[in-house]
This record gives sequence, C-alpha cells and structure tokens, in this order.
Amino acid sequence: MTPPAPQSPSIGNEVPSSLRELLASVANGTVGVDQAAGSVASMMRQTDDGKMGALGEVASIPGATVDLGRRDRCGFGEVIYGEGKSTDLMIRIVETQLGAEQSCLITRIDPTSAAQLRRHFRHTHHNPAARTLRIAGQPAQLVSPVLDDAIAHVAVVTAGSTDASVAEEAVETLTWMGIAHRRVEDIGVAGPQRLLAAVPALRKAAAIVVIAGMEGALPPTVAGHVGVPVIAVPTSTGYGANFAGLTPLMGMLTSCAANVAVVNIDAGFKGAYLAGLIATQLIAAEKDAKERSISQYEGV
Repeated sequence: MTPPAPQSPSIGNEVPSSLRELLASVANGTVGVDQAAGSVASMMRQTDDGKMGALGEVASIPGATVDLGRRDRCGFGEVIYGEGKSTDLMIRIVETQLGAEQSCLITRIDPTSAAQLRRHFRHTHHNPAARTLRIAGQPAQLVSPVLDDAIAHVAVVTAGSTDASVAEEAVETLTWMGIAHRRVEDIGVAGPQRLLAAVPALRKAAAIVVIAGMEGALPPTVAGHVGVPVIAVPTSTGYGANFAGLTPLMGMLTSCAANVAVVNIDAGFKGAYLAGLIATQLIAAEKDAKERSISQYEGV
C-alpha cells in the first residue's frame, strides 16, 4: 500500500499573491533561497503555542486587532491613529508591530501620550507640530532619505506659513515611508512670482502634495505648470467664508486641472501617503529596469 504523501502545513484557503510572486522569483533565479526564506519569515507570525501562523494573519491583542499582513499586501504597514486611543493600547500595538520588524507611525498623538511612549521605546522621533510619533527598531530607520533629483521624490508645497502643521504631518509620513522630499513653503497665489521661481524644482518631483487653505487656489495653479500628479490637501486655515476648510475643499474638487486629486481637510497624512505610493512605484520600476540592464550586460 502506498503511504499518503506528506501534507504541507495549512496556511489558509488562499495563497497570497505576494507569496506566489516570491516563489516565481525563486524559480526563475532572480531571488536567492536565503532571501526568500527571510521574506517568508517576515510574512508569518508566531502564535501563542509556538507554531507559525498563516501568511498575512492579524495579531489579536486586548483592545485591537493589528494587521501585520498589511505591509506585504499594500507595501507599508498599518498606521496608528492616536486620537482617542489610550497610551497603554498604543504601546501594545507598537510592541506587536516592532515584534514583526515593522516600523511604526502614529498620527494625531497628544504630547502627553507621546512623552510616555518615548520613555517606553528606545528609538523614537516626535514631531509636536505634526502631532506624529515615529518608532523603529533601529535608529537608522528614523532618518529621512537624502534628496536626490535623480531618484523619485515628492515635493511638499504650502500656500502659507499657517499651513505648516499639515505639511509637517505630510513630511513625517514620507519619512516613515522612506521617500525623500523637497519642501517649498509659502508660495500662495497672492504672490504668483514665488510659484514661478519654484516651478523648475517642482518639475523634478514624482508627485506633489499642495497644501492650501483660504480659497484653495494653489493646487490647480501648480498643476498647470507640471506634468505629474498633484495631491491637493485643503486646510481649515481662513476667515469665516472658508467654513473650516469646506471652501478650499470644494474649490479643489471643482478644479479644471486634470492632474489634481483631492484628499480630506487637514489630511496631510493621506496626501503624503498617496504621493509616496506614486514615488514608490517609480523607484521600483527604475530598480527593475536597472537590474534587467545589468543582467543583459552580464549575459553578453
């Protein structure tokens, strides 16, 4: 009687596409076995009984369910929205993410909670103006990438200095994503010559986050000078008819500039995240093209 074939450990009913792509890379020789083993380990988590859990699983902790598989599915890990969360809960979430070798970004965190988390974790960066806290396993992960015009980066533009706090949230988000940025500050439409002076630098960006309050005219004005996506972030800066950001929001949504997309009021994180995804795709494409060029040269 033929013995039954050995069964592979169950990893759920559906194999994630990231695992299929990794196995295909091993099969065609573009990824080594050791590198693939490390990637598989990062996709899996250890359960309470010491066994390895399913790929892309979540981690259930008191008060939260941490999506540890999000980085493999979406490119970046789960971001913690700090407003309304207790310090103890945020500590437990961060410990879970660091245990999975994922750096952490907390947005809308108050100074008291930020101070308590900084005492609890070793490698942190608090930006009070942005109301953000970044936490990492290694100090090098907290450093902003060096700006290089030859590498895809994001420009963060403000209409006025009163929009700075939203811009700070955008910058902290890009730094957490590992995307270099260029800041262009206080170039609102009241002084159009300031924008014209900045246009050459803006044209080098992969995407531009434009942050503006008042009537919200800056994003479409910038968009008319560049050939890249412009992510418009309306702010609550302005007098009564600004309606706490509703006026610039509606103005940006009704812009005739085709390369403008709009996020929510004061949403520096969301604007930067979208722009960062655009830059990430370009960086990956440039890397793949370079590797293919090297492979073709070596094969000659």
